[in-house]
Amino acid sequence: MYPVNKLLSLLKILPLALVLLLAGCGSNDDDLANNTEERLWEIGQQSVLVSNWPRAIAVMQQIEAQFPFGRYAAQSQIELIYAYYMNNEPEAARAAADRFIRLYPDNPNIDYALYMKGMAYYSQDARILGRWLPTDPSKRDPGKARDSFADFAQLVALYPNSEYASDSRARMVYLRNMLANYEIVVAEFYIQRQAYLSSLNRAKYVVENYQGAPAVPRAMEIITEMYLRMGLNDLADQSLAILKANYPDSAQLDENGNFLVSTQITDPSFVYSMSFGLLGSNKKDAPLAPTRRPTRAETPYSFVLPEIATERSWLNVITFGVLGDPGTATQPTP
Repeated sequence: MYPVNKLLSLLKILPLALVLLLAGCGSNDDDLANNTEERLWEIGQQSVLVSNWPRAIAVMQQIEAQFPFGRYAAQSQIELIYAYYMNNEPEAARAAADRFIRLYPDNPNIDYALYMKGMAYYSQDARILGRWLPTDPSKRDPGKARDSFADFAQLVALYPNSEYASDSRARMVYLRNMLANYEIVVAEFYIQRQAYLSSLNRAKYVVENYQGAPAVPRAMEIITEMYLRMGLNDLADQSLAILKANYPDSAQLDENGNFLVSTQITDPSFVYSMSFGLLGSNKKDAPLAPTRRPTRAETPYSFVLPEIATERSWLNVITFGVLGDPGTATQPTP
């Protein structure tokens, strides 16, 4: 049973909420032109209180159109940025922030405009997709993340003592890590396509531009492996020394500190994907071996021998892999 005291409190609040809602929605856009600046500001604030963002946007735009030099002109622009953001219009929010910065360069709320400009892109994916779907932001287009990072960086550089600076720094760390992960995803994609130089450049970009990100150890592993695959053994030795000195727990270092290079690639065929692994194979026939393996005995590299894909037996297929030949065999040691 609902508590009586909570029910009484709700009954007290309900009339006030109804009045605010009617005040925010009672007049149409044509009626806004017949109000004073103070009245428009009051209507706009009431719309914000009841989260009527389209109405708040219309009112703030009306204040700007009718009273561009009025008492509430600057503040209405600030409210407009927030209303666009809450109404899930990131492009409009960023445009409103740019307009405010251009019109009022000496306003004390410039730091807030920069903050909301960064937030418009920062939380867009989370508000639309991340709330319902388990998406990986590092696998999406990083353009908006870069813009958001630049906005937060500008805020921190120009207003280091702003009340929004601390939060901006924390969001910059998250964006830095996400952008670094994106570069690693692309580098690994190039490895799958045997585009070693492109993968190397992506990994080097992570090391040079995202120091401190969790993706840096993986970037050093890729750099070492790509130098080795391209036959640049001296550079591979240098990269390996850096990897061992800074990241001794790397998954590509064995217990003796030897660097392990995988020579097998997972490349699911169409039949394998469509049959959920029952038919076909997910092993690519040609292994991803480097173009020239080290010839010096003291070079601490090891190579993981690939499996050679063979045809699966029908008994294995119809028994869902329980019986019969699974279709793979280990390559004999040379």
